[in-house]
Amino acid sequence: MTAETRVMQTVVKLVLTAPTMLQDLNPVDVVATARRTFNSGTTRNLHQRKKSLRSLVNFFQEQEDAIIECVFADSRKNREETRLEIYAAISHIQHLIDNVGKWVSGENVRKRWVNTLDKIYVHSKPYGVVLLMPCWNKPILSLLPLAGAIAAGNCVVIKPAHNGHHFGKFLATVLPSYLDPECYPIFCEKNDCVDKLLEEKFDYIYFTGTASVGRIIHRAANKYLTPISLQLGGKNPVYIDSSADLEQAAARIIRGKCFNSGQTCSCPDYVLCSKPITERFVEHAKTAIERFYPDSQHCPIVNDHQLQRLSNLLKGLDIALGGGVDFTQRTMQPTVAVNVSPDHPIMEEEILGPILPIVTVNSTEEAVNCINRREKPLVIYLFSKKSSVKRFFIENTTSEAVTVNDTIVESLPYGGLGSSAMGRFDSFDTNKKIGPDKNTWGIVERVNELRYPRPTKPKTDLAKFLLKNRRRPSWVLVVTSIVVLLALGASFKLDLWS
Repeated sequence: MTAETRVMQTVVKLVLTAPTMLQDLNPVDVVATARRTFNSGTTRNLHQRKKSLRSLVNFFQEQEDAIIECVFADSRKNREETRLEIYAAISHIQHLIDNVGKWVSGENVRKRWVNTLDKIYVHSKPYGVVLLMPCWNKPILSLLPLAGAIAAGNCVVIKPAHNGHHFGKFLATVLPSYLDPECYPIFCEKNDCVDKLLEEKFDYIYFTGTASVGRIIHRAANKYLTPISLQLGGKNPVYIDSSADLEQAAARIIRGKCFNSGQTCSCPDYVLCSKPITERFVEHAKTAIERFYPDSQHCPIVNDHQLQRLSNLLKGLDIALGGGVDFTQRTMQPTVAVNVSPDHPIMEEEILGPILPIVTVNSTEEAVNCINRREKPLVIYLFSKKSSVKRFFIENTTSEAVTVNDTIVESLPYGGLGSSAMGRFDSFDTNKKIGPDKNTWGIVERVNELRYPRPTKPKTDLAKFLLKNRRRPSWVLVVTSIVVLLALGASFKLDLWS
C-alpha cells in the first residue's frame, strides 16, 4: 500500500466518521452566534486577527496531504495543482499578516480649503458577519476571502460547495481545531438548507460559482441590501495577432485551457485569430499537448453529467486535435477545434472543459466587435507585441482584466462586470468609516457662521470661495511663508524703534 493510498483512506475515514453534530446546524443559530461573537469585539482585535491568520496558515501546512486527497476525491483534480493552490494561499495569507497592521491604522485624506483646520480620518472597519460560499473547482483559492475577512476583523460563516462534499466535510471536521468555530462556523448542510441560510441577514456575501446560482444569491442579498461579490466566470476570449510568438502563445494558452481540466472560471474559453495564424497555432498546440500530456493522457472531468455535456458540445465541430472521450474513466482529451461558427452551441455557454474552439477573424477590429457582441467576460487574453493593439483592446473592450501574453495569473485580485462577476475579490475588503474632527477655535466658529441660518448673499459668496477646488500649498511653502512674514514683521518693528 502506497503512502498516497494510506493518506486517502485516513481522510475518507475521517470524513465518513465526522460528528453527527455537523448535520444538525440551524442557520438561525449559526448566524446569531456569529453576530453575538462579532458584537463582543473578539474578531476586531488586531492581535487576534493575526493569531487567526497564523492558525489558518498552520491548517494549510499541517493538513496539506489530507486537503489534497479530499479535493482529489471530489473532483479528481491533479494533486500538484492543488498543492500549488495551497502554496499560493499560504503566501497570500502571509502577505496579509505582514500588512494588516498598516492597513487598519487609517488613511490620510486630502483636504479642501474649507476643511484646512479640521482633521479628516478614514478608518477601515469590518462589515460584521460575512457569508462565504466557495466553489468546488478551485476550493483553496475561492476560500481566500476567508483570510481577507479575518484580516478585516469580520466573523465568517462558511458554506462549502455542494459538489465538494469531501473537502467541505473535512473543513467542518478539522478547521474548528484551528479557528474559533463561534467566529468562523462552517455550515455543511444539504442544498435544501441553503435557502434558509440565505434568508438570514449578512453584512457581506462572497460567492464563487455559476451565473445561475449567482443570480439566486444576488436576489437573496437584495432583501437586506447586502453588498456582495460574485465571481461567476464566463467566456474569456483569447486574441492572437501576427506579431505574437506562436510557440510561446500555444504553450501558455494550452496550459491555461487545461488547468484543472479547463474547469475554472478564469481559463481561456475560445480563440480569435486569422486563418494563417490558426494553421501555425494548431501545429504549436499539438507540440504543447504532446509535451504536457504524453501517451495521449486525458483530463479528468468532475462527474458524468459534465462529461456528457462536454461530449455533446463536440458535435458538429471541425476537430483538429484530440476529441477523445472516455466515459469509463470519466476523462477527455485536450481538444482544439477550428473554423468554429460564432453560432455553434459551444459559443453560447461557458465551456468549463478542455475544449478550445478557434473562431476566424480577419482583423483586430473584427475581434473586438466579436467580443463586444457577447456578455462581458471576466478576463480577456491578448497575445501581441504591438503596443497599438494592446492599447486598442484596453480602450475598446469591457472586462475586469486584460492579460497580455499569458493566461490565468492567479495572484491578481479579480473582480468583474456584468454576468462574469460583481464586486471585487480583493483580499482585504473593509467598510471605510470617514468623518471630520471639527476644530473648535473661535476663528473656525466664525467660518461656521456661513452654515447657520439665515443664508445671505455675502455668506453664499464666501462659501463659494472656500468650496472652490484649488491646489493647496505644501507645508514647506506654508512654513517658509510664515518665517518670511515673521522676519518682515520683526524688521518693520526694528525700523520703527530705530
